[in-house]
This record gives sequence, structure tokens and C-alpha cells, in this order.
Amino acid sequence: MRTLVLAGIFILVQASTLAQSLSDLQQKRQNTAKEIEYTTRLLSQVQQEEKASIGRLQLINNNINQRNTLISGLNAEMKLYLESIENNNLAVELLSEDLEKLKTEYAQLIRIIYLNRNVGNQVLFLLSADNFNQAYRRFLYMRRYASFRKEQSATIQLLQKLLHEKVGRLEQLRTARRTLLEEARLETKKLAEEKTRQNLEIGELKRKQQDLKQTLEQQRRVEQQLEREINRIIEEEANKNREAGEPAFALTPEQKLAGANFEQNKQRLPWPVERGIIAERFGIHRHPVLEYVQVRNNGVDIATEPGAKVRAVFDGEVSRVFGITGGNTAVIIRHGQYLSVYSNLQEAVVKKGDRVSTKQVIGTVFTDYDDGNKSVLKFQIWRENQKLNPEEWIGR
Repeated sequence: MRTLVLAGIFILVQASTLAQSLSDLQQKRQNTAKEIEYTTRLLSQVQQEEKASIGRLQLINNNINQRNTLISGLNAEMKLYLESIENNNLAVELLSEDLEKLKTEYAQLIRIIYLNRNVGNQVLFLLSADNFNQAYRRFLYMRRYASFRKEQSATIQLLQKLLHEKVGRLEQLRTARRTLLEEARLETKKLAEEKTRQNLEIGELKRKQQDLKQTLEQQRRVEQQLEREINRIIEEEANKNREAGEPAFALTPEQKLAGANFEQNKQRLPWPVERGIIAERFGIHRHPVLEYVQVRNNGVDIATEPGAKVRAVFDGEVSRVFGITGGNTAVIIRHGQYLSVYSNLQEAVVKKGDRVSTKQVIGTVFTDYDDGNKSVLKFQIWRENQKLNPEEWIGR
């Protein structure tokens, strides 16, 4: 019985842990698969262009990264299933040993009962007692003996039921693992195909390095112009505060509340477009094609679909709407001491001084039809003059 109890506790704890871990991994796998599906859809929209482009390469790179994440997740799931199979095998082994032991003991018990099957033998057993106390003890022994027989029989039935369930569970786990193995094999094949496309794209782009350098220089000028405009807004507001005898970054009670609310929603802010993927991340990183060239991004580039609407990520007031040479339209919204910046817009439907609410449409993403229908929103978050990583603020 001790083995049965230990096996039961072991099975329950192991099953609970497995269920939670698998649930987390499966949710992550579903989210990754959705992002791959969306990126593939964006890629299909730019595949019509024969010429290679950085935008298309970024989408391919994103698919490769997500595919690697998906395969890693599948491997982690398979590892969990393998551990569960091994644990269930151990549970089956423990239950089988206990069942065989009980069956042996029960068989011996049945033989004894058979040899003493005559009711007269039981009566004689009681009557042959030396005194009443001994007879009473023999009576209690016979009752316990009968109860023990019933318990043994019930325990054997329980063990047989548990063993049947565990064997069935083992088969389910093996089937699930085989399915994951096949899925991982297919994903690995797709990954190899995407890496081939990546190499072809890079090879073609390397033959146009001069064009890439000119494009990169244009992007730098756009970024610098946008940064100057943000700093101009900050400086103008700081000068107003100084003229009023206040500290440069002094805020009204209403602005303080807005900033506090914005900060409390860190990692929970909605995306500035309804659907999109991060094509280029925040900070300094290597150019995807040009060797020894680094790219600095003050925010993130979000690839989306042509005609995608741009939304405010939080309640605030529009501080600026302006055009950027070679960079289309930009909108800056203040949320207390925080600024959210949306650039590369085809058009804006708000103006300076407008109050906007969370998810309110403020414009439309620019689509470059000369570059494979590339639609990218450039999104930044600042805390006064400090650049912040938007990925740490928007929801996952």
C-alpha cells in the first residue's frame, strides 16, 4: 500500500506540473505561429517586386527568428513529453509491481480460505477456545480477516484501473510527441527554405551597396530632423517654464497625473497599429547587408499592411503635426512628461492641440509602392529628452 500511495502522489504532482508547463509553451507556440503567418502574408504582398529590398529582407529575417523560436518551443514541448513518458513508465512499473505483489498475497489468502471453507471449521475454531475472552478475540480476528479480504480485492481493482489509465495516458503522450516531431521536421524544412531566400536576398542587395548607402544616409537625415523637432518641443516648453519661474521640466497637476497613468501602463500600452510586426528594433545594431555599418534607431519600425490606420497608444494632447523631408508626416503626442512619436504617415487626421484618447485613429501609414508595397510605421517613446525602448512599453 505504501507504494500505491507514493505512486499516487507522484502521478498527481507530475501531471499538474506538466499541464501548467505545456499550457505555457502551447500558448507561446500559438502566438509565434500567428506572427509567422502574418509576416508571411506581408511577404506575399511584397513578393510581386522582382528587385530585392531591405524591407523584404527584414520580413524574411523576422520569419527566420520566429521560426527558430517556434522550433525551440517545439523541442521544449517534446522534452516535457519525454519526461512525462518516462515518469509515466515509472508509475506503470510501480503500479505493476504492487499489483503483482497483491495478487500473489491474495492468491495465498484464497488458498487458505479454500482449505478452511467449511463453516463447521470456523465454529469449531471458536468453540475450541479456552475461555470466553479467547473466543471473543478469535471472533474479532475472523471479522478483521474478512474485512482484509475485501480491502485486498478492492485495492487490486483500484490498481488495475489506475494501471489501465496510465497505459492509455502513455499512448496519448507518445502520439502527441510523434505529432510534435513531425511538426518540428516540417518547420525545420521551412527554416532551411527561408535561409536560402535570405542568402539570395542578401546577395542581390550586396550588388547594390551604393544605393543602400544613399538610402541609409537619407534615413539618417530623416531621423535627425525628427529628433531635432522633438528636442525643439521639449526646449520650447522648458523655456516657457523658465520664463514663469518654474523648473525646466515642471508639470501641472494634470500633466503629472497623465504621466503617472502612462507609466502605470508600461508593458500594457496598445500597439500603434492594429496588426504589425517589429521589423527593426530599438538601439544600435549592425546593418543587415552593409558590413561594418551600424544603424541607430531611436524607436522601432513596425511593418504592417497598406492602408493601416495609426492609433494613439494613450490619452494625450497633440504637440506637433509636421512634414519631414523624405520622411512624410509625423505626429507627436504628449502624455505628461512622456511623448509618443509616430512618423512615416501618409496623412494625419489630427492637429496641434487636439485631445486624443487611447486607440483613437490619428492617421494612415505611408505605403511605398515603389518598394514592394512596403508599409512601415516608425514609432518612438520619449521621457522628456530621454529615448525609451518602445518594446518595453507596448503589450506583447
